[in-house]
Amino acid sequence: MEHGAAFQRPRPEDRRRRIVIPALSLVLLIGPSGAGKTTFAHAHFRSTEILSSDAFRAMIADDEADQSATREAFAILHQVAEARLRRGRLTVIDATNTRPEARLPLLELARRYHVPCVAVIFDYPKEVYLAHDRQRSGRHVGEAVIERQLRQLEENRPALREEPFQRRYWIKSPEEAARAVVIRQPLPCDRRWWRGPFDIIGDIHGCFDELVELLERLGYRVAEQRTRSGDVHYQLAHPDGRRLLFVGDLVDRGPKIVPVLRLVMAACGRGRAAVVLGNHDRKLLRYLEGRTVQIAHGFEVTVEQLEGESPEFKQRVRNFLRRLPHHLVLDGGRLVVAHAGLPEEYQGRDSPAVRRIALFGVTSGEVDERGLPIRLNWAREYRGRAYVVYGHTPVTDAVWINRTLNIDTGCVFGNRLTALRYPEMEVVSVQAHHVYAVPPRRLLEPRELAEHPFLLPREELVALAERSLLNEEADSQLVSSSPTAREATESQFPSRE
Repeated sequence: MEHGAAFQRPRPEDRRRRIVIPALSLVLLIGPSGAGKTTFAHAHFRSTEILSSDAFRAMIADDEADQSATREAFAILHQVAEARLRRGRLTVIDATNTRPEARLPLLELARRYHVPCVAVIFDYPKEVYLAHDRQRSGRHVGEAVIERQLRQLEENRPALREEPFQRRYWIKSPEEAARAVVIRQPLPCDRRWWRGPFDIIGDIHGCFDELVELLERLGYRVAEQRTRSGDVHYQLAHPDGRRLLFVGDLVDRGPKIVPVLRLVMAACGRGRAAVVLGNHDRKLLRYLEGRTVQIAHGFEVTVEQLEGESPEFKQRVRNFLRRLPHHLVLDGGRLVVAHAGLPEEYQGRDSPAVRRIALFGVTSGEVDERGLPIRLNWAREYRGRAYVVYGHTPVTDAVWINRTLNIDTGCVFGNRLTALRYPEMEVVSVQAHHVYAVPPRRLLEPRELAEHPFLLPREELVALAERSLLNEEADSQLVSSSPTAREATESQFPSRE
């Protein structure tokens, strides 16, 4: 090889166009007839993944050009697309899709099944579409039809930029389409190839000493090193090669938030750990991004402890938090880790609704007298195949409920820090060294977690039911002989005595 030959840059006309598609997504091919959408689709996707309007017309009318079958063809196309998305299958729509009215029901399907939607737009000069149309064997749509579709595309460019596509790719020439490379990228939550064994750690909230004690009890070696500049670095290893998973809420309320961040970031940086974002972690991220957040609910402790840290460290924390997934699917889909838990229909999917539920739980839409959201006890109704390990709602003890386990045992409130060894299903805990903060609500007991429809202590549930029944009595003017709210609630939740 001649000197320098290995370092020659590829010519612009030889560069490949990278099109990154989430492995679970709805892909819309958009462009007038003659754009080569069908050729592109079959070059990059399985035939079973492609839903073609022409193919469905042909199924119905034995003629893919029979426009009288269009309404029925799209009705079936939408039905098949819905079935595939419900099953978590990548789906490609091969149709012109040049009108917002055509894209709207497809975007709605993506929203309903919590999958990202990608647009691939074939944006050529009119002469290219016409030339391709003339070269077709069997059928031609004609210049008038192509001009109408091209006009629709031109008129709807602003709408295409505003519609909720996660990604948009504009293909400007047939040559660019021919050089395209489609890359399937797993969703950030998809770690199915991580098989374990795992040690899953509950909400830490700055309880560094308890974290180190728990890690050592689990068999990890934790080493602290200081550089000449005084920076602290941690090394973490397990003799059996186990991986660590954290359910989020690393920060707020506790005494040693910065050491917790340093240790967890070091473990993740070596590829032996992963963290899902907690709601307190999200608040810190928003703060570090310069957004306005409320300095309350223990966040003031984080702000104070970060004041003495360098801008470089704060930037590292911000970058680290930005990359955290809202949940993880592991071990071939048999294990799910999410900060506030996750019902089955949201697992392995990505949407604003999934992110909100993973971070904050399933809420009733109401708040209590202190302004705290009232969360539904989703675990009581869970019937999914995967084990779900989560935290967020502090409990006195970790108990299994329908293949779900809440391991936030309120260490920062003076109770315990808890881990689950998976697949052994062994719960390991260490006692808190101190009471670092006062909980906004009393920690839930196992029976309350198993029986109550809301994630509330018994006395708050009674008060909630009382207020609800009193409102119903006022609205319907019930007679005074009706059972009281407390009697009604006591009949539903018998005394623990």
